[in-house]
Amino acid sequence: MAAEPRPLREQGVAIFGGSSGIGLAAARAFVAEGARVALIARNPERGAAAAASLGPAAHFVAADCAVPAEVARAVAGAHAALGRIDTALVSTGTTHLPELLFRQSLEDVAETLRLDLAPALLAARGVLEPMMADGGGTILMVASDAGKLATPGESVIGAGMAAIIQFARTLALEAKRNGVRANVLTPSLVEGTPLTDRLMEEGRFSAKLFAKARPKADLGPTYPEDLAALAVFLASPAAARITGQAISVNGGISAA
Repeated sequence: MAAEPRPLREQGVAIFGGSSGIGLAAARAFVAEGARVALIARNPERGAAAAASLGPAAHFVAADCAVPAEVARAVAGAHAALGRIDTALVSTGTTHLPELLFRQSLEDVAETLRLDLAPALLAARGVLEPMMADGGGTILMVASDAGKLATPGESVIGAGMAAIIQFARTLALEAKRNGVRANVLTPSLVEGTPLTDRLMEEGRFSAKLFAKARPKADLGPTYPEDLAALAVFLASPAAARITGQAISVNGGISAA
C-alpha cells in the first residue's frame, strides 16, 4: 500500500511558475502551513524577489521550463534545497492570448504548443522520478476550463489545456502504484494575475470574450488565493484518495 501524504508542515514543495499569480499565491499558502518551498521560474530578478518575500522557508531556482536540460537541473536544485519533493505544483502559465484560428499563423500555433504545453509536461515528468524514489508525492497541474469547453478563440490554447488534463489523468493511472497522485486545477478567469491583465488590456478579441464571461461568475470572481487553497488541500493527507481529477474553480462561469 502506498504511503500516506506527509503533513504539510513536513513537506517540500516545488512550484514551477512560482514567481507570480497562482504559483506565488500557492507558495504563500504552503509556507503558511509550515511547508518549505522552491520556486522555479524563468525570470531571475522576479523569482528571487518572490522567494525573498516568503522568508527563509523559500528557495529560488532559475530555469526555462521549455528546455528539458534546464528542467532537469531545476528539479535537482529544488530536491537538494528541500531534501525531498513531496508536492509539485506546475503553474507555468500561458504566453499566448485567445485569437480566432484563421488569424494565427502556422508559426503562432507551433509557438503556443512549444511555450505553453511543453513546459507543463516537462516539469511533471521531471519531478516524477525523484518522487517515486522517495516513496510518493503529489503532482498538481494548472490548466484551464478551455481544456473542457470549446470556446471561440481558444482552439489551440484549448487543445493544449486538454492535453494537460489528459496527461495528468494518465499519469495518475501510471504512478498510483508508486504512491504518486496527479490532479489538475482548471480555472477560467482569474482576477489579479498578469495573464488576466494582458487578456483585458492587450487582446482585442480576448477582452470581448472575457468581458462576457465575467458576469457569469455568480459566486464571485476567482482569485489566485482560491486556487492556492485547493492546491493545499489536494497536497494534504485529507486528499489522499483523490487522483486523476480535473477540478474547475471559476465562480460559476460554467459547470465544467
